[in-house]
Amino acid sequence: MAASKVATLGELTDAVPHRVEVDGVPVCLVRFGDEVKAIHDTCSHQEWSLTDGGTVYGNEVECSLHGSAFDLDDGRPSSLPATRPIPTFAVEIDGDAVLLDVHAPTNDAPFPDH
Repeated sequence: MAASKVATLGELTDAVPHRVEVDGVPVCLVRFGDEVKAIHDTCSHQEWSLTDGGTVYGNEVECSLHGSAFDLDDGRPSSLPATRPIPTFAVEIDGDAVLLDVHAPTNDAPFPDH
C-alpha cells in the first residue's frame, strides 16, 4: 500500500504525542520541527495508549500508565515494565501533509492487540 495523509504539520504541536488512526491501526505521531516520527500507539506492557497522557522525553515517548518509555526510531522500550518493542513507521512530509503507511513498519515488532 502507499503512504496516505494522516495529518498536517499545523495540527501537530512539537514534542506532544498526537493520536491518529490509519486503517484501524492507532498511531502516535510526534513532531520535532519539520520532522515527524510515528510509532504504534499501544504500550506493549498493558496495551495503554501512549498518547493518553504520554510524555515525550528526547527521542522517546513515555507511557503514562506505568512509565515505560519507547524509542521513536526503533520502538524498543528503554525502561520497565515493558520488555517488548512496538512497531514504528516511516513518515513522509509533502508540503504540510504528513504521510505514512501502517502496512510497512520499519521494524519487525509485533502489532499489539488493542
